[in-house]
Formats: sequence, structure tokens, C-alpha cells
Amino acid sequence: MERSLILLKPDCMREGKAGEVISRFEQAGFQIIACKMIPLEDAVLKDHYAHITHLPFFGDIVDFMSSRPVLAMILEGEGVIQSVRDLIGPTDPANAEKGTIRGDLGSSSMQNVVHASDSQDSAAIEIGRFFEPEELFDLSDSSS
Repeated sequence: MERSLILLKPDCMREGKAGEVISRFEQAGFQIIACKMIPLEDAVLKDHYAHITHLPFFGDIVDFMSSRPVLAMILEGEGVIQSVRDLIGPTDPANAEKGTIRGDLGSSSMQNVVHASDSQDSAAIEIGRFFEPEELFDLSDSSS
């Protein structure tokens, strides 16, 4: 079973789209094994976006991502990383097909509703950045 970190971004939360996004993930068969609303502090954002701190729009991303709390989740399922990436579509909603989350709900390459891990390695790092081990739940037993 793979796991992916999901962040429902400030635009998603501001525009009341969280329920629709979560519903799409659940309809695709993924299990939510952790979920919490959190504010994103500068230190976490600098760590999370370390690969783009040198770019001129980095400050805009920090301002946007810290503008209101986000909903952080961990999804679990077979092939969840690539399946979620396909479900959300490309970073820029203008290049995303209708039917994808970003194609239907996103408005710009920054305000694109959702972040999702792009590999198993990044998922492990991102999950550790946003969640403590005791915040994850094993929901594989269908009787509970």
C-alpha cells in the first residue's frame, strides 16, 4: 500500500471546495488514514518548498500558503501516488483536462486547489513533515 500527502490549499478552503475534493478521492477508492487542519508556518513552508526558494515567486507562494489554514491528509491505497496525480491534473489548471480536480476547480498555477506527493520518496518526507506517527490510523480492518 502506498501513501500520499495531500494538502487542500488556501483557495480550496476559502472557496468551500474541500468536500468535493475529498469526495473525489474517496470515490477513487482511497482511504484517508490521517487528517487535520493546520496553519503553515514560514519554517515549514521553507522546508516544503526548499527546491524553489531561489525562484522569484517563492515569496508569493509563502504568502499564499500561509494566508489561511490548510487541510492536511494522508491517503492510502494501491498506486495512490500516480492515481492521485492523474486525478488532480497538471499544476497549471489551464493545462488540466476537465474532469480533473485542477481542471474543474483550479484558477492558476499557484491557486490550484491541492498539493499531492509526486513520488514514494517525497511522500515519506512530506508525511513526516506534517504528521507524527501517532496521528496515522490503520483502517485496514473493515470491522472497525
